[in-house]
Amino acid sequence: MSQVIWITGASSGIGEALTYAFAKDPSVRLILSARRREELERVAKTCGLPQEQLLILPLDLAAGHTLPEKAQEALAQFGKVDIMVHNGGVSQRALAKDTLVEVDRAIMETNFFGALILTKALLPSMLARKSGRFVVISSSVGKFGTPLRSTYAASKHALHGFFDSLRAECWRENIKVLIVCPGYIRTQVSVNAFIGTGEKQGTMDDAQANGIPAEVCAERILAAIRSDKEEINVAGAKELLGVYVKRFFPALFSKMVRKMKVT
Repeated sequence: MSQVIWITGASSGIGEALTYAFAKDPSVRLILSARRREELERVAKTCGLPQEQLLILPLDLAAGHTLPEKAQEALAQFGKVDIMVHNGGVSQRALAKDTLVEVDRAIMETNFFGALILTKALLPSMLARKSGRFVVISSSVGKFGTPLRSTYAASKHALHGFFDSLRAECWRENIKVLIVCPGYIRTQVSVNAFIGTGEKQGTMDDAQANGIPAEVCAERILAAIRSDKEEINVAGAKELLGVYVKRFFPALFSKMVRKMKVT
């Protein structure tokens, strides 16, 4: 039976690239979610799959009370979800002291609680079938914090804690978890990032503009799924250096991060 794959944040960036990469298998069925229906329709049309193999399911990850119903819609359409790709999210470009608490909460609701609520809504059906996979798009700052990313980093650290625990709890039921830690990927994430007031930054960071193409990131994620990986880094040399220095030489990393260019 063909796989059913649900992707949040499918209207742009890594989510859009993953849609096209998964759609190379003509048997898959895709559920595409983001806030903007018109952009989801564009991606659905471009991916080339027949209409009956696609479900456009707009949602707002920050509106947690609506998400269980969205999960039921997905299950009603295709009967199951084999792979849930938690990709939707929002970044941050503001110092902690300048970020309103309401903005901190919005970031956590979108990046962490949205994924948590959808996971809990789908988990019973996966446990019943003894099959399922969660692909969690975290970040290099899920491994370490940097200036201007305090709550964004917190939300990604939270994803690691929750999904590492879930993997340990559900392995007997064949529930698998892949955590993906991208570094700078060439997407609009910095343009759409929240500043301290909750408005969008509206500009592209140099590091983002020179990042790894989203298509390359998507292919690495698919390769990791095929290989049953539990965690991968998709990052440039500087981000990878940060991961390992933080792990083995935390005091040195603390000094390095003060001077790190993060925009």
